Formats: sequence, C-alpha cells, structure tokens
Amino acid sequence: MLDTLLMVCLLTLAIHTAETLSYAIRLAGVRAGKLAVALSLTGIVVLVSRTANMIQAPLTANLIDQAKQDAAFPLDLYFRYILGASSVGTLLAILLFPTFVFLFARVIVHLEIEGSIPRLITSVTVDKLKHAAHHVRKPRLAMLHSLRYYGIPKRLLLINMVVTSVYTVGVLSALYAAYLVPAVSLTASQSSGLINGVATILLTIFVDPRLALITDKAIARPEERGKLGRIFGMLMISRLAGTLLAQVIFIPAAYWVSTVAQWL
Repeated sequence: MLDTLLMVCLLTLAIHTAETLSYAIRLAGVRAGKLAVALSLTGIVVLVSRTANMIQAPLTANLIDQAKQDAAFPLDLYFRYILGASSVGTLLAILLFPTFVFLFARVIVHLEIEGSIPRLITSVTVDKLKHAAHHVRKPRLAMLHSLRYYGIPKRLLLINMVVTSVYTVGVLSALYAAYLVPAVSLTASQSSGLINGVATILLTIFVDPRLALITDKAIARPEERGKLGRIFGMLMISRLAGTLLAQVIFIPAAYWVSTVAQWL
C-alpha cells in the first residue's frame, strides 16, 4: 500500500509542478514576443497535468477501499502526505522557475521553426539536451528580496490562494467524506467534480482575466516586462500558500461534503 501512496504523491507533485510552471511559459512567451505560441504550450502542460489527475483519482480511491477493510489504516495521515506533495510540487516549480523560463523560451523558438509539436519532439537530439544544461539557473535569495507589491490587487492574490486550496483539496475531501459516511459514499465521491468545477469557475472569472491584462500590459510596455517575472513570483507564492491552506480546510471540507451529500 505504501507503493500506491508513493505513486499518488508523485503524481500530485507532478500535477502541481506542471501547473505552476505554466507561469514560466507565459513569461517566456512575452520575452520572446510569441505569446500565442506560449499559450498553446500552456495547453499541452495543462493536458499533461489533467492526464496525471485521471491516473491519480482511482489510485487514491484504492486507499479508501483499504481503509474500509482495515480500521487501523491511517487514511487521514496518508491524505496529509498527498496534500504535502502538492506543496512540495509547487515549491519545486518556484525553484525551477528561472531555469524553465529560459528553457521554454528556446522551446518556443524551435516550435516556431519546426511548425508542430510532433516535429519539435522528433528534432530533439542528445546534443540539444546537453546544451539545455547551459540554461540552468540556480535560485538565489535575491529573488525573494526582489518580490514586491507590483500593482497586484491583494484580493487577486487572496482569491488565487483560496481557489488553489479548493482545487487541491477537492478530490481528497470528497473521497474522505465518502469514507466518513458510507451511506452516501457514492454521492460524496462524485461531488469532487462539482467542487473542482466551482474552483475552475472562480479562477476563470477572477484570476485569469486579471492575469491576461497584466500580461498584455507587459507586451505593450517594454518597461513593464521586468516586473512581470516578479508578479508571477507573487502568484506562485500565493499558490504555495493555497496548498498549505488545503491542509487546514481538508477535514472541514470533508464534513461539509458529507453533510451536503446527506441532504441530496
């Protein structure tokens, strides 16, 4: 069972790393002047994370089945580990952000030359992979000191944190609610889609438009481009805070889902 837990944690880590690194693609697109190409790459990264999420869900449900058979099964602790993996994945993305901005800038240039993703993939050689090491940038403490409040509404950072916490905890709280109240286990487990749907709607309405306006301003005004990386840094930190908030709301959210499921 530890193997299943490890697999779920690794998938969770990959999901949050990929989604957080989507900011690096946006920044690389702005710097290269190829934002449309960058957004297409963002779609691919999100697709990878969604695919990992599809694999993660049944594995996590398997932990529920084991907990039902064994009263001593530490399900709560295992779910805490999974939530912790989301924080580790987000933190890893923050540390890799400078490196991946340079790498994605090169990918965008090569994608424009090759014209398609399949041709881009087949054009990768060992020499190109070795050359990628030249773009590695070590994170520095100066990066933290450079972060400031660059015209980002505090409400935007707060909403981004809350939405991230809801998205992070949605599936796990729904599954844990199914474990708490077996009588409504099916209804509770299926509510994860509704929870994540609400989080997606909030993200689409409140976060994405503001982020698009900030990005467009950076494209129109070259003097704003230096601030864009710091803005994305603030948003990534708010995402990290959201994964930590998920630890706090995990149990209350599970009881809320179980209560709603009993009403239905």
